Amino acid sequence: MSTDHVSTDHDPYPGPPWTRPSWTRLSALLVALVQVVGSTAAAREQTDRAALDAVGYALLLLGPALLLLRDRFPGPVVAGVTAVTIGYLLAGYPYGPVFFSLAVAVYGALARGRRRWAWISLGGGYLVHLASSHLLPHGWQRAPGPGPSWWQEAGAAAWLLLILAGAEIMRSRGEQLAARRLARRQAEENRAAEERLRMARELHDILAHSISVIHLQAGVALELIDEHPDQVRAALTVIKATSKEALGEVRQVLGTLRGPDGQAPRTPAPGLARLPELVTQAGHAGLTVTVDTVGTVRPLPAQVELAAFRIVQEALTNVIRHSAARSATVLMDWSSPAGLLLRVDDPGPAAGGDGGGSGNGLVGMRERAAAFAGELTTGPHGGGFRVRAWLPDPAGSGTASEGKRTG
Repeated sequence: MSTDHVSTDHDPYPGPPWTRPSWTRLSALLVALVQVVGSTAAAREQTDRAALDAVGYALLLLGPALLLLRDRFPGPVVAGVTAVTIGYLLAGYPYGPVFFSLAVAVYGALARGRRRWAWISLGGGYLVHLASSHLLPHGWQRAPGPGPSWWQEAGAAAWLLLILAGAEIMRSRGEQLAARRLARRQAEENRAAEERLRMARELHDILAHSISVIHLQAGVALELIDEHPDQVRAALTVIKATSKEALGEVRQVLGTLRGPDGQAPRTPAPGLARLPELVTQAGHAGLTVTVDTVGTVRPLPAQVELAAFRIVQEALTNVIRHSAARSATVLMDWSSPAGLLLRVDDPGPAAGGDGGGSGNGLVGMRERAAAFAGELTTGPHGGGFRVRAWLPDPAGSGTASEGKRTG
């Protein structure tokens, strides 16, 4: 099994080397400057090594030149720089910062998932160095020096291991930073998706209820327009009022999409205080709604009240769409300090045909309840249908099970 990390093979920066990102060019230039200046200075103290000539300086510059390609070919570059570095040393040139380009190439290979290239290149280079020092006859180099030393070889091995360890640490650190950036980006995307879902639920509830009322009143107006044109005015008045309110709520929801310079919503989010308006709208649609309250009414957090309002709104909309009943009962049970129990019943029976719903209403109600650790159940009840929702009160005492046992 390959030890390389999974990575893409295409070059993220296509084009000739001089089109590389500025840091790639600047870092290669810096490495070249350090190697040339440092090796020139080190050569003054190493009289037992071969003097730097045109070939030596070419080797000192070749390694940094290869670094220009490390974004596109990280594996071959680390192998090439290793070969250049070993060639420089075998030629007998002075020791010095020639390993600088090798360290950069190793890190570049590791950072781009080419671990096998890096380890094999360094291991192979070291074996070539050992073989040339201990298997070839002494004196074959231009500047043979005092002879092979195991201490010197151990020092070279330590330097190579240090380069590998440092590059691995930097690679690991880079992966951790990349993982954190990815986690932050995913969290932002999740928050954006949740916000889109929340707005979709809001728009669905607003439009589904309002359009259902408008649709019903438009049908009434069409039936009366010939025989009782004077009664059409009432239906059109309801249509105008309902559409105006729906437009206002849609603007309020879409206002959350505005940037920092956007204005705040002009009206508060719907809550249980607006339940009488909902009852009136349902009455315009021909549905008589009775609201029963048990216990002492108390304020809930705005988002919980909004969820309660939307659940009742969607439940009544479903009665208008899917039931032949012309009446419904809304129960608000405040008897448990742990939260609010909502119940919407209609006596039925179910209306025939397609009610025109999208099928997302029940799902949206469950999501609203679940968003506050509540629950929602729906199903037949007697000859009609029942929607039952439990919404915990964050400031209440006790557990949710207290409210779930009530009603």
